[in-house]
Amino acid sequence: MVLTHTTFDETLATTDGLLLVDFWAPWCGPCRAIAPVLDSLVEADGRVKLAKVNVDEEPALAARHEIRSIPTILLVKDGRVVDRVVGAVPRSTLAAKIDRALGTLP
Repeated sequence: MVLTHTTFDETLATTDGLLLVDFWAPWCGPCRAIAPVLDSLVEADGRVKLAKVNVDEEPALAARHEIRSIPTILLVKDGRVVDRVVGAVPRSTLAAKIDRALGTLP
């Protein structure tokens, strides 16, 4: 799902479970590298959904959420940001943050 300034707030407020919001750009190599990892994590856990924000098309959203480097992934639960990941981190790092946000890890 692609988020824009008109859909962002409502999507965050109405999404059940955990929403990963990936701030990315098509020219960003690390963004392209982490995309299949995000897709596989979402497929593996039905409680996790993925949304993308193209920072070139939505610079105001990126500024509002203080995105200074991409990829940046916001972990959103119950309409609020509970964690963030900056950079193309290993799958295990993302999985641990997802488990923590879902309450399955301390």
